This record gives sequence, structure tokens and C-alpha cells, in this order.
Amino acid sequence: MKVIEKFKNFFKTLPDKFKAIPYKLAKKFAGAKEILVQGNGKVSASMIVMGLGQLLNKQWAKGIMLLFIQVAFIVYFVLTGATDLFGFFTLGTRAGNAWYGIEGDNSVVMLIMGILAILIIILYIAIYIANIKDAYRTQCALDTLKKPVSFKQEVGTLLDKNFHKTALALPVIGVCVFSILPIVFMILIAFTNYGDNIVPPALVDWVGLENFGKILSLGQFAPTFFKIFGWNMLWAVLSTAINYFAGLGLALLLNKKCVKGKAIWRAFPILAYAIPGFITLLGFKFMFSYGGPINYYIQQAGGEAVGFLGLDAKWSARFIGLIVNAWISIPSTMLLATGILSNANTDLYEAARVDGASAWKQFIKITLPYVLFATTPVLISQFIGNFNNFGIFYFLRGSLNVDGYFLASDTDLLINWLYNLSINNNYYSIGAAISLIIFIITSVISLAVYVLSPSYKQEETFR
Repeated sequence: MKVIEKFKNFFKTLPDKFKAIPYKLAKKFAGAKEILVQGNGKVSASMIVMGLGQLLNKQWAKGIMLLFIQVAFIVYFVLTGATDLFGFFTLGTRAGNAWYGIEGDNSVVMLIMGILAILIIILYIAIYIANIKDAYRTQCALDTLKKPVSFKQEVGTLLDKNFHKTALALPVIGVCVFSILPIVFMILIAFTNYGDNIVPPALVDWVGLENFGKILSLGQFAPTFFKIFGWNMLWAVLSTAINYFAGLGLALLLNKKCVKGKAIWRAFPILAYAIPGFITLLGFKFMFSYGGPINYYIQQAGGEAVGFLGLDAKWSARFIGLIVNAWISIPSTMLLATGILSNANTDLYEAARVDGASAWKQFIKITLPYVLFATTPVLISQFIGNFNNFGIFYFLRGSLNVDGYFLASDTDLLINWLYNLSINNNYYSIGAAISLIIFIITSVISLAVYVLSPSYKQEETFR
């Protein structure tokens, strides 16, 4: 009931949070209004030509650098930027024809270059705004008879007080190019018809929400999506709960004073954790295969070989997946819980025993809240990891296609189906739409759980 109340309060406060957005924006734009109203001619000059205000204030190095940036941007925009930006919206207008030797527009390349052009424009706008603010700061310093900050002083600040900005500049650019750009590209692909028979040299077009309609409405994709989504949610909850509580239970057991040789007992799960996961998965696949040792002993006992991972093995394959995932994941949870329990306040347990609390009561009232408080972010990451656990069923069952599923099996997760659709069958836009749905689901769940958890609301509880 408390969880339900927390969810209600969270959604009740959403209107107030949205109402506060205009006030926050107005506060930010108040500074811009001040510059527009009180800025002198040199500030206005910087608005027209970047660096001109600095040059008029005899800040030569800074002014020349800003002027060079503007000239470089104009040259880029004239030569290729405008074309790339136009191509982003059209995705090409000339279709290629190999028979006649006509090289058409490559829609995918145009989309990537268009995204890059937009990122460059955003960066230029940020530098342009910083240029105006710098000119206004110089004006304010001169109006108050203060000496403006020189270019040498600013460089010194970037190497000392603001060194974090200098150190992070190159990584941020790298993240934008190698992380943000591919993510944005993947998201935008979900709104195109790229895939199936429409691949370059054929022209790709924007189709809006059509791909999401194919997935969520009646059609060949929708029944498979909802079947896999239901199993995906069940898998994520069950596997996370099993791994977490089994690891916690193992840590509590090995934390008992009566247990002898704790280092040896802890070594066995750690060895299982140290072995690469795909090797473990292939080992379990062999064990449960028709020619594996388990079926060998079944046949030796007079029985028939069982298809634990065959086409008709729905729940047995799912159960084996849970077991294998537990074998791989429980040791990490055990190590985490062991470290947390070693810092637990023993006085609380002593007081609970004096009051007559049973071991179960101590676990529910003391141990579990304490461990959950410390491990909620890790628990959320485990849930997300299990939700997107590609390797388990990919290595256990391969790329099986089961009746009633479109290019999928009854143990596939959404991430497996996405891979099969996009990589093996060229449904790139459908795969991108599924990946966007996965992102929305996992982000909403993780954010909601974290915001409503004691780890976020009661940070000082166990300090």
C-alpha cells in the first residue's frame, strides 16, 4: 500500500513540476533581456560579428579566435553544412540505378551527416551566446572601473580553477560524435521506412509513427511483440529477484560465525563468476542437449532423451535460462551483500534479540531495509541488465523460430527479437522502434523505482 501511495503522490506532484517550468525559463531569459536592453554598441557588434566586440575592447587574441570560429562555420555551412541539413529533412531526392550507372543519394549517409550538421550548429550557437555574454561581462567590468579579465588570465583559469572544463572538453566531443550521434541515428531510424526491401540505393523516407503502429496494432509484428514483452517482464522480475535474494541469502549464510572455512566456500561462487559467461552458457547448452550428459544418464536409466532446449521446450527452456542466469549472477550479488553486511550495526541486532525478535523478524525489519537502501541503484541496474540480457537465450537456443511467433522463439527477449529482425532479416526501422520502446520502458521503470525508493528520499537514514 505504501508503494501505491508513493506512486500516487509522485503523479500528483507532476502538474506542479510542469507549472514551475515557465518560471524557470523566464528566470533564464531575464539575463538575456538584460543584455539586450543594457548592452552597448560593442555588445551589439558581437551579436552581428563574433569577436568584433572583443576586438573593439582591444582583446585581440580572444576576438581573433571568435572571428575565426565564425568564418570557419560560415565556410562549412556554405560548402557542405546547408546541403547536409537539407538532406536530413529530405533523405535524398535522386534514386540510384545501377543498370544505367546512376549514383543516387544515400539516404542513410545523408541522415548521419544531417545529424552531425545539427550538432555542429548547436555547438556554434553555444559559442555565439558565450561570445555575447563575454562582451557584456567586459562592458560591466569597464562600467564599474574594473580591469576586464585578459585572455591570458582566462587561459590560466582553464588550466587551474576550471581545469575540469579543459580536461572534459575532448571527452565530451568524443561522446557527442561516438555515443550521442549513433543513439540519435538509431532513434531517428525508427521514424523511417529503412529496412526490408528499402535499403540504399533505394531512397528512404520519413514515415512518422508508422513503425510503432505496426508493432502495437494488429499485424504480423503485434502478436509477437506482446507475447515477448509479457515474457520479458516476467523474466526480468523473476531473474532479478532470484539473483538478488539468493545472493543475499548466501552472504547471510557465509556471514554466520558458526560457518567454518568461509574463504573456501566463497571461492566456489567466485570461480563461477570469473569464468566468461558465454563459456558457461555453451557448457549448459551441451549439458541439456540431446547428446549431453543429462540425457545420457536418462537413457541409461531406461528413459527417452528429453529436448530440454528443443522447439517444443517452452517452459523447460525458460526454467533452464533462469538457472543459468542465477549461476552467473548470484556470485556478484553475494560479494556486494557481503561487503554491505560487514558494515551493519551489530547493536541493532543485539537490541532486537533482547526484545525477543526472531531471526526472520530481524531479517525483515533490520537486514533487508538496510541492504535494500544501499543496493537499490544496483538492483535497478540488475533489472535493466536482465531485461536486456541478450546472451542467455541466444547461446542456449540459437536463432530458433517457433510457430505463433514472427521470426522469434518463445524464449526470446525483446533484445533477441530486435537482433533477429534487424541483423538477420533487414527490418532495421522496426528494430529501431523496438529499441526505442525498450529504452522508454526501462528508463520509466528505473526512474520511478529510484525516485520512490528510500535511497533517494531518505539519504541520511543509515548515516
